[in-house]
Amino acid sequence: MKKGAKGLFIGAGITALTAAAASGVSYLITKTLVREALDRAEPKTIGKVKNKIMGDFAKREEVKKCADLAEKLKCDTSIYQVETTADDGTKLIGHIKECKNAKRIIIAMHGWRSSWVNDFCAIADFWHDSGATVLYCEQRGQGESGGDYMGFGMVERFDCKTWVNYVNENLSNGLPIYLAGVSMGATTVLMASSFEDLENVHGIMADCGFTSAKDIFKHVTEDNLHISYSIREPFVNALSKDRINLTVDGYSTIDALSVTDIPVLFVHGTDDTFVPVNMTFENYKACKSKKRLLIVPGADHGMSYLINKEAYEKAVLDFFKEFD
Repeated sequence: MKKGAKGLFIGAGITALTAAAASGVSYLITKTLVREALDRAEPKTIGKVKNKIMGDFAKREEVKKCADLAEKLKCDTSIYQVETTADDGTKLIGHIKECKNAKRIIIAMHGWRSSWVNDFCAIADFWHDSGATVLYCEQRGQGESGGDYMGFGMVERFDCKTWVNYVNENLSNGLPIYLAGVSMGATTVLMASSFEDLENVHGIMADCGFTSAKDIFKHVTEDNLHISYSIREPFVNALSKDRINLTVDGYSTIDALSVTDIPVLFVHGTDDTFVPVNMTFENYKACKSKKRLLIVPGADHGMSYLINKEAYEKAVLDFFKEFD
């Protein structure tokens, strides 16, 4: 073999090996990110990257202020635990705070890698004082509920329907039901809005929900982690399919809201770095039912109530008044 040809052959081999190695590294990074996104057990290698994934909102003073409120809600002895079973046999756990002479019932869904006490500790007293019995649900793959994986709303929307049936059978007495959620919980209740048989559901309150698993994956990888999403998308879809039998574009809030007839109150903070506010604008635009919108200047992810309680409470009370 001539030296020139041999050099080309070796160069091509090195290029192929480099490409293969790069692909392998990309796959391992993607696998770690998907495990962080969907698996109950967090990968040990996620480390400090989690702060970048979440946009550092967890460092905000408002989050730190919630610690005492969360402990208070967790220790509320009037709250009792209930259990039901999802369509696929998964155990689902909820916690009920009853209100004497209740005017309505709220089914509340918390967010990704969070808990009912963390996401609703600030607003719990307001909901109770406004005349609502509240069922705080623990999302599958988290807390005491069963399941090995989270479904970014695509799977949990069916659990939401299960909880609506539970409330109608055990608590409702004909009272209006409202679905409420923060972050992935908001996406869950928005995706559930397309079900036609959500008996007694009068409205949905969605705080900082994202539009789809694909959209939030893309935002986090490109805007927060500053790495390419497009080269990882085939891996993401394959890994997601293996876990929850759905690709990350398997269902979206846009799909649901384009056919819903349930009124929706959308809430989002302008400074949200985890779920950008434009996703709520997209949801609002797609929504075919009666809709209301509250945008809170200066609020980061899930912080709208703490930043502007007055505006938030007015929006919720007006929503109840209009749709009870």
